[in-house]
Amino acid sequence: MERFGFVGLPNAGKSSLFNALAGGGALAAPYAFATTDPNVGVARVPDARLDALAAMSESRKVVPTITEFIDIGGLVEGASKGEGLGNRFLAGIREVDAIVFVLRAFADPDVPGPADPLEHLRIVETELTLADLDSVESRIARRRKASRSQPSNAELAAETAALEEALAHLEAGTPLFRAWPRAVTPEGAEVHPHRTALRGHFLLTDKPVMAVLNLGEDQMEAAEELAAPIAAELPGATVLPVCVQLEAEAAQLDAAERAELLEGLGLGAGALERFVTAAHGLLGLRTFLTTGEKESRAWTFRAGWRAPQCAGRVHTDFERGFIRAEVIDWAALVELGSWPAAREAGRLRVEGKDYPMRDGDVVEFRFNV
Repeated sequence: MERFGFVGLPNAGKSSLFNALAGGGALAAPYAFATTDPNVGVARVPDARLDALAAMSESRKVVPTITEFIDIGGLVEGASKGEGLGNRFLAGIREVDAIVFVLRAFADPDVPGPADPLEHLRIVETELTLADLDSVESRIARRRKASRSQPSNAELAAETAALEEALAHLEAGTPLFRAWPRAVTPEGAEVHPHRTALRGHFLLTDKPVMAVLNLGEDQMEAAEELAAPIAAELPGATVLPVCVQLEAEAAQLDAAERAELLEGLGLGAGALERFVTAAHGLLGLRTFLTTGEKESRAWTFRAGWRAPQCAGRVHTDFERGFIRAEVIDWAALVELGSWPAAREAGRLRVEGKDYPMRDGDVVEFRFNV
């Protein structure tokens, strides 16, 4: 399960965003540090493909993928030196898979704090960069010494070189997600060698990032225009303009009322679907599906994974004893109406160990242990 940590200044809308995505549970109050301990929520990822397969198979059980959101207390200028929640805040985001900047763009006399999202971004980036600088400075001397005493240790040499370059960027005030643009191979491996070498250091600015721009209801018509400066500051990152308060209110309604409200407000499928789509893309996640009378289920995997790796998501025995996979695109299967009909029509593909799984594949694995 992937974990996304919400990071922003007090009153940026982090707790309201948490409520919009997870369906409530976080205190959203117009004063600093209403959240002192992280709120952790889990949301079912909506997937129309899974619903269609479950209906086709008349499945007794439907299991979507899930995503975890962590609402962390507000970060303030000086947090890296202990201001506000200080290290307590910073510790809360070391273990997340990706960081979501929550940036406020609306002005409200009853809600203290700046309404300039670029100022929000500047403060947050600066504090995370200073925290990483402190971490790297405290570790690099030991790595240099160890590297000199073990000149043949290639792994240690790579780690030391990565720390040296990270230190130079951080000293210049550059977060690592800006210094090292994120890219992966077709197999899903990280391209930048320094990022691989530093994985065990859990540096804050070395995580994938995206941004949610929190708008007022009266700003929605200009959403894309307001998001443009943030997108320019975070090249390559997804920026989602959202009226978080409206989404949080809609999340408290039942499914039918929520859909009607979102449609009436012109908000489409709502924040959860938009957020999850963007977040999964950020981490290179894809979905394959299994279906039957007993259960229809969605499974996430990393882009580039081969069929045996995906089989291991279902059960380790499936990967260990992998023989082949029978695969069909979900839409083709729904059109044909059943797995036996697809087999009779010759539409099932038999794939081996080198097959790179595709998003939307429906699969049955054959294995022997």
